[in-house]
Amino acid sequence: MPRADKLLLLDTASLYFRAFYGVPDKVTAPDGSPINAARGLLDIIAKLITLYEPTHVIACWDDDWRPQWRVDLIPSYKSHRVVEVVAAGPDVEEVPDPLEAQIPLIRETLGLLGIPIIGVAEHEADDVIGTLATHATMPVDIVTGDRDLFQLVDDARDVRVIYTARGMSNLEIVTDAVVVAKYGVLPGQYADFATMRGDASDGLPGVAGVGEKTAATLLQSHGDLVGIREAAEAGEGMSAGVRAKILAATAYLDVAPTVVAVAPDLDIVAPAEALRPLDPAEADAATALAEKWNLGSSMARAVAAVATVEG
Repeated sequence: MPRADKLLLLDTASLYFRAFYGVPDKVTAPDGSPINAARGLLDIIAKLITLYEPTHVIACWDDDWRPQWRVDLIPSYKSHRVVEVVAAGPDVEEVPDPLEAQIPLIRETLGLLGIPIIGVAEHEADDVIGTLATHATMPVDIVTGDRDLFQLVDDARDVRVIYTARGMSNLEIVTDAVVVAKYGVLPGQYADFATMRGDASDGLPGVAGVGEKTAATLLQSHGDLVGIREAAEAGEGMSAGVRAKILAATAYLDVAPTVVAVAPDLDIVAPAEALRPLDPAEADAATALAEKWNLGSSMARAVAAVATVEG
């Protein structure tokens, strides 16, 4: 029986970084080139297709991992990960050389599997995911280790996050109830929650003195950041100390929501084609690439997983 339509959106860089650090670097091609990220990503894809049974898979790509329009609003945004500033952009991200060398091979393996790669100039993979998830006409599973994408979770539209932060052997399905249980806010409030809390890993300072508990309490009382700021200006619904912290962060709060929110309306359309088994010529090409690069059983598992999709 054909599977019901389901779209699997991969936060690709998140996954190949995880693969790079999760697979020993002694795994190499015959010429000694590193292939641990490429092999690990193939294994991850095979597992995800097998476990969650999507009919459509898209590898969402960081065409710009640190868009200038976000940096213009908050200069500290991801600044600690910049190794070279490029005037014409994008800046060069700190990526281990052995991983950087595998990116072309990763793109080639995705192409052989029939998994489209989608990126948008001046935008991150998160933005691509945000747009595709917002406009999807089928259930969506988003695979990522980035909590910021919890803002897209929506039970009513059957949009979930498959959260990888605890490893591929301990995946967590994030639904509305999980976000509420973890943070005390609804997914639709999560971007405002993250704005106030801040995130050192992204260079977002947050509102000084406002942690997760206070941010959640404020959102429970006032609904969203606009309501919180209006209440603070009116001197209502919060302690004098919290009000002072909110008012002191006015400049940050004027711009941070735009940085934290993922783009919901980029000019992209999800490819209509479902995954399908490889034809003989494609299978031969996959086998040849696997032999050339020592991708072995990892490629075989990914090809076998794709072959189960008859969407």
